[in-house]
Amino acid sequence: MTQAHTQETGQLGDDAPQQSGSRIGRLFDRLRNDRGIWRRGLVLAAIAVLLALVMIFHADIPNRVGNLGSLLETFLPWLGLFLPVLLVLGLVRRSASAVLALVLPVAVWLNLFGGLMFSDKSGSGGELTVVTHNVNAENADPTGTAKDVAASGADVVALEELTDSAVPTYERALAGTYRYHTVQGTVGLWSKYPLSGTKPVDIKLGWTRALRTAVATPRGEVGVYVAHLPSVRVKFNAGFTAGQRDDSAEALGQAIAREPLKKVILLGDLNGTMNDRALAPVTAQMRSAQGAAGDGFGFSWPASFPMARIDQIMVRGLDPVSAWALPRTGSDHLPLAASVDY
Repeated sequence: MTQAHTQETGQLGDDAPQQSGSRIGRLFDRLRNDRGIWRRGLVLAAIAVLLALVMIFHADIPNRVGNLGSLLETFLPWLGLFLPVLLVLGLVRRSASAVLALVLPVAVWLNLFGGLMFSDKSGSGGELTVVTHNVNAENADPTGTAKDVAASGADVVALEELTDSAVPTYERALAGTYRYHTVQGTVGLWSKYPLSGTKPVDIKLGWTRALRTAVATPRGEVGVYVAHLPSVRVKFNAGFTAGQRDDSAEALGQAIAREPLKKVILLGDLNGTMNDRALAPVTAQMRSAQGAAGDGFGFSWPASFPMARIDQIMVRGLDPVSAWALPRTGSDHLPLAASVDY
């Protein structure tokens, strides 16, 4: 009895390592012999292909119904969140079709946004540093916000959403750093260098939310525009309401096109991203400092959890060196900064 028991135990010991060592092999054999591996998950595969097509042809999605195209383009990078979800679902379903189809949207997303995510474009130095910040009309700490933007070391600071009651506070807080400034309506510009030719810019609103001035930098004059385009809203009964914003973008683009100076900077809250076709009158003639010399997406709004870059620094005739977001202030927007060379 003892001998038989010993022999049986030895046989079990010999088999155990073989079973453990061939576990992966058996898994591949099971998948290879699974005739449904290509038939399962066809719906997931179709969704992956549709996602890729939406990203490829986003500019062709019409705006006629609720400005759906502009709404999609505002949050276009976030479509990438669907990629890991589809991957997990494809693996759970053990669907080769779903996993293979996912290659297409992954490739499209990387083509659109991989350069922003994985390349280091930011340089050092820069002859002129600028900041733009929507300070929020309901900001409870304008003095602290002014000190924060001044601490950035910027040569030029643009502020949007200024109220009549808050303007004196900003003027006092920034006077020690910036000798020259102008406020036109609800937008203002503070500069270490003299200003000239300052005037409001009509963006078809009936009140002033944009200005133009010339900054006399040590390397010559630079035309600077500060703008705050109308807000957009997402409504269940009307979709993405952006008609007034779009009209203002057209007017701003025309004003910039008529600018006589070759070197131009646009600072402001445009209530739209560089992907939004409605801003084409502006974006078609200027470069994004973030796109040219920033790291990542540079989202600026909302400050508590930034999801979109609706605040912009754009240039024409200048070379962006670096672009970045500054720490949060008392506003619901993050301040943005960029350095440029002439």
